[in-house]
Amino acid sequence: MKKVLIISPHFPPSNLAAVHRTRLFAQHLPTFGWTPIVLMVNEKFYEEKLDQNLASLVSANLQIEKVNAFAITKPRLIGDIGLRAFFQLYKKAKTIIKNDKVDFLYIPIPSFYCALLGRWLHHSTKIKYGIDYIDPWVHHFPGSNKVFSRHWFSTKIASFLEPIAIKKASLITGVAAGYYKGVIERNPHLLQQAIFGAMPYGGEALDHEAIKKMNVLPYLFKKEEGIIKLVYSGAMLPKAYSVLENIFEAISQNLFVFKNIEFHFIGTGKFPNDATSYNIKPLAVKYNLWQTVIFEHAMRIPYLDVLIHLKQADGVFILGSTEPHYTPSKTYQGILSCKPIFAVLHTQSTAVKVLKEAKAGVVLTFNGEDDVTIVKNSFISEFTTFLDFIHFFKPEKINTLLFDQYSAKSITKILADLLFKIA
Repeated sequence: MKKVLIISPHFPPSNLAAVHRTRLFAQHLPTFGWTPIVLMVNEKFYEEKLDQNLASLVSANLQIEKVNAFAITKPRLIGDIGLRAFFQLYKKAKTIIKNDKVDFLYIPIPSFYCALLGRWLHHSTKIKYGIDYIDPWVHHFPGSNKVFSRHWFSTKIASFLEPIAIKKASLITGVAAGYYKGVIERNPHLLQQAIFGAMPYGGEALDHEAIKKMNVLPYLFKKEEGIIKLVYSGAMLPKAYSVLENIFEAISQNLFVFKNIEFHFIGTGKFPNDATSYNIKPLAVKYNLWQTVIFEHAMRIPYLDVLIHLKQADGVFILGSTEPHYTPSKTYQGILSCKPIFAVLHTQSTAVKVLKEAKAGVVLTFNGEDDVTIVKNSFISEFTTFLDFIHFFKPEKINTLLFDQYSAKSITKILADLLFKIA
């Protein structure tokens, strides 16, 4: 068995979405000849609420190493966990690489600053390293062009640091090829020294089995006879709001279609632990949909609680972004919940292919920011098709055999094969 060290500052019991990437890789890598070691920051330094139920899903055989971090100061000057624990992570990783004879170093980002550890550890130990783009690092947010704004500074810093971090990388991976396409364009030398691989999140059926053993009931809403309740779970992306506004406008102009429909947005607030930090409510109020058609539960809830609410719902709502690379991880949760799915996605999102192949629902596609009004014009007709789909839907009709290729285990095999090509 070869060994791979994964530096993942956030790891269960953190309830952040990105922890599932490392959790599932670590769970399945031993099947394919790799022993993972996870290096994390001690959870007592996390800002988010802890999710002990999620921690219970981590294999008891997994070697987990922890480091401390600098505490957050008041006023809050540095919050990023990768920065607060940067030197501690470096020192511990160097010791692990030498003592455990590690064959490869793998760093999922964010935290983006942790990518710099790969370059530094390669210099001091000669270990080969790879970076996994869960999100793009050099990224233009709305407001990035406003000089001296927070987003402007973030983009400038990312543009300066990324070439340093990836200069000696042997492997570049991402949730989809679009996540690292810009990396190659900005750093063409990587084509000569590194290999690349696109690996979606993948679904884990065992997570859905786990909730059957939990004594937790849905608490955000209840089933109601004659009411169809759809769930959107997870954060809202900055470039998804224009899509959402077109949807709300279409709904407001066709309220008769939605008299028995409720959309429940879960964990979509500005701040994960603030139940009043609404992101969806202002738009819902603007179009007179608040708490009639649109409901928002702003605070993030534990991962397994999300799965329980998906089971309670009548369907799943998936909303994409105007960025073509974005592939919602909630796609796989939705399919494995065995509920009908209504999705609005960029045509180039890999989730479109997944949903259509799985025959799990109805997908409305658009081609980007300039084409977003097609969502408003087509939403009602596509949603009416979805209501017919619900009426005849049976969970056993989902093509689960085909979906096996998108399981967390199958996705991990892709990573293991890439690692064997390098180490």
